[in-house]
Amino acid sequence: MPQLVKGMKLLNQADPCVQILIQETGEHVLVTAGEVHLQRCLDDLKERFAKIHISVSEPIIPFRETITKPPKVDMVNEEIGKQQKVAVIHQMKEDQSKIPEGIQVDSDGLITITTPNKLATLSVRAMPLPEEVTQILEENSDLIRSMEQLTSSLNEGENTHMIHQKTQEKIWEFKGKLEQHLTGRRWRNIVDQIWSFGPRKCGPNILVNKSEDFQNSVWTGPADKASKEASRYRDLGNSIVSGFQLATLSGPMCEEPLMGVCFVLEKWDLSKFEEQGASDLAKEGQEENETCSGGNENQELQDGCSEAFEKRTSQKGESPLTDCYGPFSGQLIATMKEACRYALQVKPQRLMAAMYTCDIMATGDVLGRVYAVLSKREGRVLQEEMKEGTDMFIIKAVLPVAESFGFADEIRKRTSGLASPQLVFSHWEIIPSDPFWVPTTEEEYLHFGEKADSENQARKYMNAVRKRKGLYVEEKIVEHAEKQRTLSKNK
Repeated sequence: MPQLVKGMKLLNQADPCVQILIQETGEHVLVTAGEVHLQRCLDDLKERFAKIHISVSEPIIPFRETITKPPKVDMVNEEIGKQQKVAVIHQMKEDQSKIPEGIQVDSDGLITITTPNKLATLSVRAMPLPEEVTQILEENSDLIRSMEQLTSSLNEGENTHMIHQKTQEKIWEFKGKLEQHLTGRRWRNIVDQIWSFGPRKCGPNILVNKSEDFQNSVWTGPADKASKEASRYRDLGNSIVSGFQLATLSGPMCEEPLMGVCFVLEKWDLSKFEEQGASDLAKEGQEENETCSGGNENQELQDGCSEAFEKRTSQKGESPLTDCYGPFSGQLIATMKEACRYALQVKPQRLMAAMYTCDIMATGDVLGRVYAVLSKREGRVLQEEMKEGTDMFIIKAVLPVAESFGFADEIRKRTSGLASPQLVFSHWEIIPSDPFWVPTTEEEYLHFGEKADSENQARKYMNAVRKRKGLYVEEKIVEHAEKQRTLSKNK
């Protein structure tokens, strides 16, 4: 291990494009610019820097999780009628039945959940963000990070009048872009109510606070209240934001980060928590008074008891309660995280794959072979044009990163070296197929069969990521025994 660490340090010094990460499991991860770069770095690490045998896993491919609007067509591209809608609603009810008891699910996807000690209630809803808004959030991640630093300094009471004027102009321009794209009845005044971004407080997901009890925004900071009350709400609000950050960092499908999701905190009820805190203070005050009344002979003892009571009262008013379930702030974090995950599960979930832009130059004789390789690897041709004065064609296509390993070698073999691809990262794209899809309509049963055993690309990616992370994968060793073939008879 020391030789490996030393070799990776030398590799990082020799190649500035290499990043080295250490996961929570203790595994070292090499982040490179592509397949060829990765293979070259591994060869240098084995032969030049570490000079030891290295066990290398399969390449780690990032994915993102998101939600979409309910589909208007089924898997056979037919418009969903009344019969299909009934089947889809029945399937959604079955999915909602998997949610544990004690969690209320509205018909619109509103999740109402309480903390383990039953002192606080949260109501959370998940909505998909428009693609333009997600792109704006990705492009302004550095600006969002600086806004978060500004908000934290405001909460600490520091002077922020010395902010650069260009930074302020960028912030208001960023806000104007969001207001321009978030239009409509359900997005009314949503930009002014943005509480936080995530994950890591600078990602392409937003948390919106519609609760009337505590108003907070990334643009203005917390609303002015009494000092003790504002401090208490701010501490509890930080717990809710932390739960949102954890939920966006690992989604429910395969623990990958979320992208393009808006979580709306519709209600935040702390009335029982305040009543419990007041009753505890009253009981403790009675105990302190009884203790102090027993020593009336000594006036200094009375003064000491009153000072201790005032100190403990102030501490009780500022810090959350602690019971058998743990600190109240920790309960809020866990409850908010679970609420966000359940709000995602009642919506149509989709995986997002990283996409390469693929530029291929080939002659007209091998165009069919190029298209065959692209279709085999889930590629999609965007444009094809002929270069003037030559017999070469320039093909522009998009290809999933998960299907790009070995793509250059295969396309050269199939075309005898007459086609050469160039891959550059382009964007994130939603995989249209539902990873949890099962046939529900009559047309889908006729097209896919009762077993629906055709390959689901999204489910294949999801199961591969879950296996790599050691998560449970629901699969069978022998799925359809009646479809097996024997050597003696081809039944």
